[in-house]
Amino acid sequence: MRNFDIEKYKKEGELAYSKRADIEKLADTVTARGYNNIVIIGIGGTWAEWHPVVHVMKRYTDLPIYLENAAELCVKKDKRFLTKDSLVITASASGNTKEILNAVKMCKDMGIEAVGFSKDMETPLAKELTYTIANPCGDCEHSYVMYFMLALKLLANRGEFPNYEKFADQIGGIFDNLIRIREEFDPKAADIARAYAKEPYNIFVGSGTLWGETYLFSMCILEEMQWVRTKAVTSADFFHGTLELVEKDVPVFLFKGVDEYRELDNRVEKFCEKFTDKLTVIDIADYDLKGIDDEFKVICSPMILTALVTERLAAHYELNTGHSLEFRRYYRQFEY
Repeated sequence: MRNFDIEKYKKEGELAYSKRADIEKLADTVTARGYNNIVIIGIGGTWAEWHPVVHVMKRYTDLPIYLENAAELCVKKDKRFLTKDSLVITASASGNTKEILNAVKMCKDMGIEAVGFSKDMETPLAKELTYTIANPCGDCEHSYVMYFMLALKLLANRGEFPNYEKFADQIGGIFDNLIRIREEFDPKAADIARAYAKEPYNIFVGSGTLWGETYLFSMCILEEMQWVRTKAVTSADFFHGTLELVEKDVPVFLFKGVDEYRELDNRVEKFCEKFTDKLTVIDIADYDLKGIDDEFKVICSPMILTALVTERLAAHYELNTGHSLEFRRYYRQFEY
């Protein structure tokens, strides 16, 4: 597969999963300390990665959980939910994301501890956090595994996710599954990229547990890394504006999930089948997971989608646009 080193990926997967004990220790530590709500801070791709985690957590708990945009949190006037009894969690692959750092420093000034994930223990973010889990790989699926282990262990400690041990035992096998899923999808990814990489406008639709990854792929990959013009919209909101832009020659990409929002995805699919000749459906139900129980398929669904599109489809877009995934004009190039 283009731009994919299987052996390197396997080693990185083993490294990510090896953090299980550290993650569980962190969950036990903050559980013993106590908290009355969880405030998760992200921005851009990090916010998008936390979105399905929060979405899944809310299926099991009535504990107040807030997913906050770091930049908005710093200027937001109403911060009554953010107190010394909050458990603040964040992440930054680079460890120096400006908005994340500002938000964590603000929390410290308020006397609120923050924990989270960063590339290593020497990053600016790691030095601000009370407890840091090293996430040296930083790829989406590695982050998802680590974030979900922390989130679900916290719920397990509350008696709300009793199958945590089974989940944590099985999730170590996700990386072999994702290699196989990549291999299955790669020829289709090549065809999709050849057909649509140079389209002037593209609509991306997702919902529920897949919304974060839908948003991430359209904005953080295609817009930031490929300069492709996109519109990302949820399956629910699609029918309140975006549907009017669907025409025969407008590409629509629908990412279908396996949670309760699937019926909303089906509605979008039926509409688009009538009004565009350029509908691409990527259905998580088409990809099975060996050694992982079906009850965890929803949890794993964003991991599957990131392997399919954020990784494989992006690699083929790069080939067809002729624009490197590494090149930016503005992002992190100067102060703004």
